[in-house]
Amino acid sequence: MQNTDTAEESAGTNSGDDRLKALEAESDIAADYLEELLDIADLDGDIDMDIDGDRAAVSIVGAELNNLVGENGKVLEALQELTRLAVYRETGERSRLMLDVSNYRANRKAELEEVGRKAVEEAKATGTPVRLDPMTPFERKVVHDVVAAAGLTSESEGEEPRRRVVIQP
Repeated sequence: MQNTDTAEESAGTNSGDDRLKALEAESDIAADYLEELLDIADLDGDIDMDIDGDRAAVSIVGAELNNLVGENGKVLEALQELTRLAVYRETGERSRLMLDVSNYRANRKAELEEVGRKAVEEAKATGTPVRLDPMTPFERKVVHDVVAAAGLTSESEGEEPRRRVVIQP
């Protein structure tokens, strides 16, 4: 019986190790892809790789990278999808890789957390649902997390690109 427990624990550890290695491989593939892109575009930037929870996270940091973010992060979203496709091409596995450029997502996340907190307070105070402006999937996820942490519920409604979060009191 004890050997079975040890084997199960080993299998759990190995699968966790395997997942970590897969995420590290995603980061490496993404970094190589992005380095080539920066070279082609003749842009200077440093690439940082990390594992954030259950997804690979890659950041490009540099002085003149606003063109890689675009208006409201639209270019960043497209670049993230292209990078995920590059990872898929190499691994055959769908990637949930998160890309950030010049801390745009990190800064936007902080802003959205504040929007979420204010909307939670409004929903509690008025007792009515609060509908937020349309957001990207990343932005909606940030707000949903804030709402859940506050003990309320939220849902997304509408069709892309006009999909929004609705917070229930």
